Amino acid sequence: MGEKVQEALIRMTHYLETRRKPGSGLNDGQWHEVRFLAKENFAVLTIDGDEASAVRTNSPLQVKTGEKYFLGGFLTQMNTSDHSVLQASFQGCMQLIQVDDQLVNLHEIEQRKPGSFANVSIDMCAIIDRCVPNHCEHGGKCSQTWDSFKCTCDGTGYSGATCHNSIYELSCEAYKHLGKTSNFYWIDPDGSGALGPLKVYCNMTEDKVWSTVNHDLQKQTPVVGYGPEKYSVVQLNYSASMDQITAITSSAEYCEQFVSYSCRMSRLLNTPDGSPYTWWVGKANEKHYYWGGSGPGIQKCACGIERNCTDSRYYCNCDADHKQWRKDVGLLSYKDHLPVSQVVIGDTDRPGSEAKLTVGPVRCQGDRNYWNAASFFTPSSYLYFSTFQGETSADISFYFKTSAADGVFLENLGNTDFIKLELKSATEVSFSFDVGNGPVEIVVRSPSPLNDDQWHRVIAERNVKQASLQVDQLPQQVRKAPTEGHTRLELYSQLYVGAAGGQRGFLGCIRSLRMNGVTLDLEERAKVTLGVKPGCSGHCTSYGMYCENGGKCVEKYNGYSCDCSKTAYDGPFCIKDVGAFFEEGMWLRYNFQAAVAKDATSRSGNSADSQNATPDLAKEELSFSFSTTKAPCILLYISSHTTDFLAVLVKPSGNLQIRYNLGGTREPYNIDVDHQNMANGQPHSVNITRNEKDIILQLDHYSPVSYSLPSSSDTLFNSPKSLFLGKVIETGKIDQEIHKYNTPGFTGCLSRVQFNQIAPLKAALRPTNASSQVHIQGELVESNCGASPLTIPPMSAATDPWHLDSASADFPYNAGQAIRDGVNRNSAIIGGVIAVVIFTILCTLVFLIRYMFRHKGTYHTNEAKGAESAESADAAIMNHDPNFTETIDESKKEWLI
Repeated sequence: MGEKVQEALIRMTHYLETRRKPGSGLNDGQWHEVRFLAKENFAVLTIDGDEASAVRTNSPLQVKTGEKYFLGGFLTQMNTSDHSVLQASFQGCMQLIQVDDQLVNLHEIEQRKPGSFANVSIDMCAIIDRCVPNHCEHGGKCSQTWDSFKCTCDGTGYSGATCHNSIYELSCEAYKHLGKTSNFYWIDPDGSGALGPLKVYCNMTEDKVWSTVNHDLQKQTPVVGYGPEKYSVVQLNYSASMDQITAITSSAEYCEQFVSYSCRMSRLLNTPDGSPYTWWVGKANEKHYYWGGSGPGIQKCACGIERNCTDSRYYCNCDADHKQWRKDVGLLSYKDHLPVSQVVIGDTDRPGSEAKLTVGPVRCQGDRNYWNAASFFTPSSYLYFSTFQGETSADISFYFKTSAADGVFLENLGNTDFIKLELKSATEVSFSFDVGNGPVEIVVRSPSPLNDDQWHRVIAERNVKQASLQVDQLPQQVRKAPTEGHTRLELYSQLYVGAAGGQRGFLGCIRSLRMNGVTLDLEERAKVTLGVKPGCSGHCTSYGMYCENGGKCVEKYNGYSCDCSKTAYDGPFCIKDVGAFFEEGMWLRYNFQAAVAKDATSRSGNSADSQNATPDLAKEELSFSFSTTKAPCILLYISSHTTDFLAVLVKPSGNLQIRYNLGGTREPYNIDVDHQNMANGQPHSVNITRNEKDIILQLDHYSPVSYSLPSSSDTLFNSPKSLFLGKVIETGKIDQEIHKYNTPGFTGCLSRVQFNQIAPLKAALRPTNASSQVHIQGELVESNCGASPLTIPPMSAATDPWHLDSASADFPYNAGQAIRDGVNRNSAIIGGVIAVVIFTILCTLVFLIRYMFRHKGTYHTNEAKGAESAESADAAIMNHDPNFTETIDESKKEWLI
């Protein structure tokens, strides 16, 4: 071959290498076709049909070859000796070798007729195709080297050496216990099983988590037209497959789906004795002839079950065939029939017939698999199941809790093969197996004892590429499988959970045992097995930490719950603020003395006992959050049967002030926080703790600051009487400074208000035992207080200024949520203020001063007539109504919550 041609070929080869895309390497163990063609003025090298590497030249091109062609490598003579040295040669297989369009006869080369060979196997390929069969699961892409293979799991939703493990949690319940809040999440209900992940909405605002799967049917879909058989078919397409939804419903404790049929001269089911006009198709394509609110085998609607249908002769409102619009609504809650995949409507072909259909999403509550558990009480107790099928790929995961130092978790045997997981010592978990290549053991060692009666998680996996073991968040231990040898795990005995055959079994609890994506029903098997009981106790020892803000962990048969009744918070983990928006003039009063105690003392006629019903306080804790743009105002006031009080207010400057008046002092002790304007519309947090004379104040994220009451001050808060929010409406004389700030009152948002063990806002907004002690003036609208009050809409009973969800009349589970509508009253006020400012700038300075002086101190309030001459707000009301006593009269619009 000439010199110029060699240079051209070298440049051409380098050009191909730099253009090669990532992942398109030629050493992937797959067959590739190579062609080289050289003519007078060009040469081209193509790989797998890619002709983009052609090289052309303006000068004549000559290719000179010798008598021999070397394939795979060639011998060179060293300058210092006469020995021939074989250069780095090709390792792999070649087939269909052609030279000058002539197929090379390898059998003749094997007989050494046209050539010779060394270290070459003729007519066979020694490369093992490690991607056939493909051990990469769930759509993972396989590539291989000379002695191994690799799985690329990108975009599959799975991970691991063979793309076996789902990267998503099994259910919304699992996300909840990772501290997640309500949102859309990907879940994989069968883990490493064949079903892929699906996206659901997880509602975690209740004790039980709701999982919601949506479909494409619009709300109130009109039913139009009909087919050849005079039936209208409404098809529902879900965001998940039927198998995926079935996996969710099967593991759930309860499922439901809302259905609504609005009709006008369009009958629904007809009488139970007649053929139904309409039916729906559920799981497994089964037809069902009952409607929401009824049950399987009962051809009725909800009104037929409750016996309140429009026409008592029928069992559905629509079956009365009225010309007026009627409706049959209800919940389908027999989960083995869900989801609704199709609704067939058959009575819309008559003149004047109309119908509208609404089908809600599938909603399921709870996860039976997550808390499926069994307790082992003796070392010889065990549960047995069918043989574990995990020949080439096996994953095992479970939670355990024990106080024993060792014990076998589970074991399955074959003739020589086996698989076993055990607690070898208080700090060691072992995963051992044998697939015919000899026993293999992987051990994870914990720096702290695992027999601490806390929940610990074990995840073990074994496949043809490697085996791994992980305990909690400790580093995963991995053992690679040999490149050659046996790969199939062949088991024949039953699977034993616990130990059989004389071994020391596990003592403690095991729950959520999943093997290759299937949850073993430990509870059901434990019901009929000696030495084992279904369920576990002591969940709070591991999960009690999730109950925050003073919430108390309560043990349940399946899991636990957080009791938030003694806190100002709500939600499954007591982390949801309970707050409300206050319009101008609104107030809330919480009476510390229970109504029962008042009744008892009034009957006894002992007023002194009545005054002393609430014990004196040597210490108290007060915490709340607020946001406002109006100053001055009173945020919180605690009165007493004496002259003692505690007040938290915002001064005209926007600064916060805390006022304490305990017995023995003429003037209240004031704590002024002057470094920040608190009336800026942003949420602020206040925490006050007093222990006798020592006061600690923490504001927002700032460090706590300590104060001390004067020596003349008492250490007791005597006879606390009432707690006021927003405004002080109290009998008797109140502090003049408080009275000055009492008009017009607080406007803004208050949340998570708590005084010792009392949460007055929560008592007003949630039905509790303390609700009878709450009195409210105005409409109290619940809010999360999460946005600036500058953007609030007008207030009404159905309006939450910071809540974005809207209610739906057709979906009862959305009832109570806020609806945004109406004119923005605050926007109008702000616009008016701006207009006034512009107008006054155009006026003379004298006129401006006179105008401000004339209107200074004028507010629009809800106080009674005669307030101008009264000493206090209460006196004003008493002047208006001489029959006013300690409780505000009903004519003043006070409601009992």
